Amino acid sequence: MDYMIGIDLGTSSTKTVLFDRNGHAIRSATRFYPMSQPRNGWAEQDPEDWWKAAKETVREVLRDAGISPADVRGVGLSGQMHGLVALDAQDRVLRPSILWCDQRTAAECEQLTRSVGAARLVEITANPALTGFTASKILWMRNHEPELFAKVRRILLPKDYLRLRLTGEYATDVSDASGMQLVDVARREFSAEMLGHLGVEPSWLGHLYESCEVSGRISDAAARETGLAAGTPVAAGAGDQAAGAVGNGIVREGLVSSTIGTSGVVFAHLDRMAVDPGGRVHTFCHAVPGAWHVMGVTQAAGLSLQWFRDHFCEPEKAEAERQGIDPYILMDREAEGVPLGADGLLYLPYLMGERTPHLDPNCRGVFFGISARHGRPEFVRAVMEGVGYSLMDCMDLLRGMGVPVSEVRASGGGGKSVLWRGMQADMFDTGVATLVSSEGPALGAAILGGVAGGMFPDVRTACDATVAVKSRQQPDPAAHEAYRTRHALYRGLYASLKDDFRRLSELA
Repeated sequence: MDYMIGIDLGTSSTKTVLFDRNGHAIRSATRFYPMSQPRNGWAEQDPEDWWKAAKETVREVLRDAGISPADVRGVGLSGQMHGLVALDAQDRVLRPSILWCDQRTAAECEQLTRSVGAARLVEITANPALTGFTASKILWMRNHEPELFAKVRRILLPKDYLRLRLTGEYATDVSDASGMQLVDVARREFSAEMLGHLGVEPSWLGHLYESCEVSGRISDAAARETGLAAGTPVAAGAGDQAAGAVGNGIVREGLVSSTIGTSGVVFAHLDRMAVDPGGRVHTFCHAVPGAWHVMGVTQAAGLSLQWFRDHFCEPEKAEAERQGIDPYILMDREAEGVPLGADGLLYLPYLMGERTPHLDPNCRGVFFGISARHGRPEFVRAVMEGVGYSLMDCMDLLRGMGVPVSEVRASGGGGKSVLWRGMQADMFDTGVATLVSSEGPALGAAILGGVAGGMFPDVRTACDATVAVKSRQQPDPAAHEAYRTRHALYRGLYASLKDDFRRLSELA
């Protein structure tokens, strides 16, 4: 029997899943690793942690499934986007990777905008300079670590570091590379103009592939470490959001995904490239050849609920351990008992600054309207609704660009919550579907690996064979109107606090 493997390199863990040709998950394995925050707003990881997690999880799924490695037709890679992996001439990692959620590069974004020109920057890369993107991280390293920067000979994205260890090849794909801000997104190729502004040599960058193309094959050394068969094709893969969209079947116009993971993303497929002139949503190449996607991003979606759980929900964690269940299940039940609107409590989910729609690295999380009657259930509900409002911001912008929305597909950890899915259906005023498979990026990566390995002729055909809807939740018109009214207040709070956020950042 033929199988395909998806390796999803996330912010908190790497997950490897073995699928059959129908998209059924046969075995999965996950390894967690830390994120370092040396200063307020910084976020870094050791790429060696990613490789250790990847090779251990691949070996585990192969062993537990009891299949022959020769039956794996293809491997696909998905990864957290934008992270800077800088290597020297011997492929040694020069410094910890600066991650997508790192906010240190505000000055470099201004520098890049002055150098390239704001309009020209959007014309080439389809996006303004943002702290999350790789380009500003490269510039920061050049400005602040010149001795290390002088040693740089390769620049990779997180998942592409795994590819190097698996195949020995320097490569990336158009979807992930679009988020580097080094790519001419319309032409789907690296921009010599952008490289020149950043002082990046073309030789530092890997070959640029479409996501479903073969980018290399498992090396003898990697075969020994992972248990995969040497010579197994490895697809170019995709950034986590594009891979997750493939895993959710977002490969035709009208279908939109809403993902609540560490970050939150509203993602839509585009047959023709479209750009928000204000850069409030991102336009990148899609993992479907010849297509693009547009997405709005909120930095701290699931991260907000995780933060609240870790710091304020000791009773729920203790009870969950006693019952042998996830603490989020108990938190969901508490929030479900609170009426819409969280009894007047609002939450702004800006723990890591914000992208859509504010493009503001200085804004921070806020609870607004706290009274003596509020307890943990109201706070949990407010966090969930606040994240929902941030996703409403994203959806409103997409609709304002004329993006068709016929169905929303929920995914990520937040997509497992019936309550959170219902909130999204009511807020978006659109039906929200869940899929048979909840593997998202791992399935998308595996599908790309399956296409590269010859299991399917193209990405859309592969999605038709592997992605199926399990359930749908329809919106409540009255709830939509209630949320729409509260959303207006939510949006007004940022406008009122914008200057205060900046002043607080200066004080810090």
